[in-house]
Amino acid sequence: MTRISVGSPDTLGVTIAGDGIDVAVHAPNADAVAISLFDADDRETERFRLPARTGPVFHGHIARIQEGTRYGLRAYGPWDPGNGHRFNPCKLLMDPWATAIDRPFRLHPLLFDRDGPRPDDTAALMPKAIVGTPAALPVVNRPAFDWDRQVIYELHVRGFTMTHPDIPPSIRGTFAALGHPASIRHLTRLGITTVELMPSAAWVDERHLPALNLSNYWGYNPIAFLAPDPRLAPGGWTEVRGAVDALHEAGISVILDVVLNHSGESDELGPTLSMRGLDNATYYRLAADRSLYVNDAGCGNILAMDRPAVVRLGMDALRAWVLYGGFDGIRLDLAVTLGRRESGFDPDAPFLAAIEQDPVLSRCVMIAEPWDVGPGGYQLGAFPARWGEWNDRYRNTVRRFWRGDAGMLGAFTTSFAGSADVFARRPVSRSVNYITAHDGFTLADLVSYDRKHNQANGEDNRDGSDDNLSWNNGTEGPSSDPSILAARARDTRALLATLLLSRGTPMLSMGDELGRTQHGNNNAYAQDNAGAWVDWPAADDKLIDFTAAAIALRGRVAPLFSGRALAGRPADGEVMPDVTWHGTDGQVLTGADWNHDGNRTLIAVLFVDNLRAALVFHANAAPAEIVLPEPRPGHGWRRVLDSTDAGESLTIEARSVTVFQEETERDRSSVSWLGLAQPPTTCGGQCYKVVGDRAKPGHDTRRVETPPPPITPRVPAPSAPPGPPPLSALSAGPSDTARAPPRSYAGRCRGIGICTTRYGRRWPDASRCPTAARHCRAGIPAPSEPGARTPCSARYRC
Repeated sequence: MTRISVGSPDTLGVTIAGDGIDVAVHAPNADAVAISLFDADDRETERFRLPARTGPVFHGHIARIQEGTRYGLRAYGPWDPGNGHRFNPCKLLMDPWATAIDRPFRLHPLLFDRDGPRPDDTAALMPKAIVGTPAALPVVNRPAFDWDRQVIYELHVRGFTMTHPDIPPSIRGTFAALGHPASIRHLTRLGITTVELMPSAAWVDERHLPALNLSNYWGYNPIAFLAPDPRLAPGGWTEVRGAVDALHEAGISVILDVVLNHSGESDELGPTLSMRGLDNATYYRLAADRSLYVNDAGCGNILAMDRPAVVRLGMDALRAWVLYGGFDGIRLDLAVTLGRRESGFDPDAPFLAAIEQDPVLSRCVMIAEPWDVGPGGYQLGAFPARWGEWNDRYRNTVRRFWRGDAGMLGAFTTSFAGSADVFARRPVSRSVNYITAHDGFTLADLVSYDRKHNQANGEDNRDGSDDNLSWNNGTEGPSSDPSILAARARDTRALLATLLLSRGTPMLSMGDELGRTQHGNNNAYAQDNAGAWVDWPAADDKLIDFTAAAIALRGRVAPLFSGRALAGRPADGEVMPDVTWHGTDGQVLTGADWNHDGNRTLIAVLFVDNLRAALVFHANAAPAEIVLPEPRPGHGWRRVLDSTDAGESLTIEARSVTVFQEETERDRSSVSWLGLAQPPTTCGGQCYKVVGDRAKPGHDTRRVETPPPPITPRVPAPSAPPGPPPLSALSAGPSDTARAPPRSYAGRCRGIGICTTRYGRRWPDASRCPTAARHCRAGIPAPSEPGARTPCSARYRC
């Protein structure tokens, strides 16, 4: 009885079928395709040419093959690089649809066919795929994913766990370590809601690294898109799923960074490991000279993701991580490449359209990195409306604001408010805000280095970006000067608070919450060592606590950070504007204020669902006295977060972020209430009188919904990848001009040294004043005659 028969072309790759396996390989330009089988000693024991062909697919069924058998593919055809063909049956090839491999990829000179097809067989040098079908188990504890309440934490499985003292050394650096209680304990301590894992599919080193005694650490150089890398998951899909289930059990969603824009086979000088040998001209987009590759990803090649077979590979890869691994979503690296046709980027390109109609992926969280280095490669805001997108404009703007660049207030405000100029037709929560990520400086290095220090990468400091928008606070790199260390700590906290209190979805980079440094290396892709891993013994516990406090505050006042764009006027059913923008004097900012080069302080007063908070971003190098807008009747301001621990005064420390929350008097027995530093000259936005327990506009208050003049912040030429045109005018809150004097409103001494008046009667709570006086002691008593009025701006000290 023959062992080989026609089989089926329907399922690409190698699948268990009946008494053996079905093999189907998409290789339209090949003359023949074979599968090689290997024993436990890595010896080739059998080789079968696939007996049938249906269109572009070679296929066959081989009997008596068991699960766990190791295999590779070989393709026969012409060696004709000028026409895009690089066939060489001496090269053992990885099945692109393999779901498990037996060992990591390692480069060797025989893997390269640079000057022609080498006759050396490479089977001994290649990992082998493993026959088997992973279990697509249901996810029973998947946390609900609400974009309006997410805090994402980007981490590398290996770097996050390699030095943790509470994780057993035998599992450090793996998914098992990520699922360990010690890892989850830190994530829950922070209060993050989602982890975004850096790539975990099997990858290979870039060809220049072995000579430098370096290896690829990040994993952005994949070969087997459906197979976990054995270095991260020696237990395969079972180990991956165990870690994801443990995170789900803790209420944490899990997103995976997936690289489908290019493969580790690189350019025409790269190794032949998989698709190059199966059918180079089909899987890759080639240049006009078909011996060369289009390189829109900057990594040597790009996959032709507008062709059916390649779209199918990408879709099967994404579904594998969702169905086998239990992941909740996908982040797509250099996603513009995945939406590019021959003619350029198209938001309705085949791969993006396929995701949106897929019954599995259309229900997953999707996040795009919205750029590549190809023509028209910057597409921030162009992806499907339900997707999130990494927002590098937010990153650059926040860095420049805190660095002290002139004229940044308008651009900073737009970014803080959720970048509604970019995300105009979808919730601003789809703006994934970040200040640092895996690519670039860590947060500690951002405030400690003016320039990159990448000598360890072996490229004479030529690699990595030169435009870091960083500052060193007085000296480059390590310092023992207490004043410099204090300045760096201050700036780190201010940046963390800014990120976590901006509208949009914040994303923390692994270790920024505990002071992780890469010693000035802004491109640590090849630093699989202590220089890039999280140094747990050196973790800054106070910084962790501060970060956790900021995340907790964001959660407590979550409606203030919804995905709805701010309008500067009351939302439906509300009684106050959703935002007003103020200067340190309490006045609503005018056009001149927005455009003043030296204006580096923003007070944003947010209101929704009876929640009101004042967020103070003060990037000046000197402290400032501020005036907060008048609280509603029966309320007072309380400081609930301070990046500098300044205490209870209304002095805002240099380069700090402070949050005040408006709370009712009934809570004041357990809190310390804060008043105003000095009487403002207007209401600071809107006057209100009490109607029941809600504040409503006074009936004789004429509101003019006039935004301030357009803001034209000075934006320099963007760094690579290039940014969009300068920001449009910022829609700020209503103007405080052209208003009739408002009616006075109910007020009382709040135990903070401030009295207000109410017409028709004396103020009712004199006993609450520290002096127990029955009248105001600023020389002007409360009016006693019926109908007497006092403007709401008349506030007196007790």
